[in-house]
Amino acid sequence: MGIKVAFIGLGVMGYPMAGHLAKAGHEVTVYNRTAAKAAQWVAEYGGQSAPTPALAAAQADLVCCCVGNDEDLRAVSLGENGAFAGMRSKTIWVDHTTASADIARELYAAAKEKGLLAIDAPVSGGQAGAVNGQLTVMCGGDADVFDCVKPIIAAYSKAVTYMGDAGAGQLTKMVNQVAVAGVLQGLAEALAFGQKAGLDMEKVLAVISKGAAQSWQMDNRGTTMVQDKFDFGFAVDWMRKDLDLVLAEARRNGASMPSTALIDQFYADVQKMGGRRWDTSSLIKRLN
Repeated sequence: MGIKVAFIGLGVMGYPMAGHLAKAGHEVTVYNRTAAKAAQWVAEYGGQSAPTPALAAAQADLVCCCVGNDEDLRAVSLGENGAFAGMRSKTIWVDHTTASADIARELYAAAKEKGLLAIDAPVSGGQAGAVNGQLTVMCGGDADVFDCVKPIIAAYSKAVTYMGDAGAGQLTKMVNQVAVAGVLQGLAEALAFGQKAGLDMEKVLAVISKGAAQSWQMDNRGTTMVQDKFDFGFAVDWMRKDLDLVLAEARRNGASMPSTALIDQFYADVQKMGGRRWDTSSLIKRLN
């Protein structure tokens, strides 16, 4: 049965995610900082828009959020017109923003104080995963609350997993980003090496993708990397934001991250080359 859902943040991820909720039969109210984007979504999917997060959340049973960073998240949740000001008792807050574990815990505590429920639920799978409803969602918070939201999140996901207490979802997403960055740097060096060696890189990719070197990044980004195409996908600016979260957390917990710190600086080089919005596979541009 459909429920009343508010969705806050209609960026490249939130727009299709909210759309999947509408297609699943839920009554969706959206809020976006740029009102024209909210109007566009309503024209495409139905439902309604609201001028503030508080008004969007006022009648909702579930409030989902997907914005840019910790600062944006505080503004749309705890601000004067934030969602928490409009949410009714026992309403569930599900945050899909990739943010710090600290703010996940902060919002969990703030929600509890107001009689609300909160789950941190960052996603992996990129824009294509959001559009196709094939995201991987990693969740932190109370297990019983997770059980309530899992079937609803499933509208845009292929896997929804409970990871532990508040903040565990964000920490798991950090692990994901470290692994992705490492794979991309290794792939960039491998392909650049093959190009310098004069190999037919289409043939190389066809061969090595059948063996132990195979990865999602190779299958989905290998060909575009050797073709020098990067105007799509997960942007370098976003990866740098995510790696900043990782490195800050590592300073707190004592984890050693030498390769990740170096790759973060490689991404800074790409930004200086004008690649702030290039796909993260653009690491190879430094090596050409």
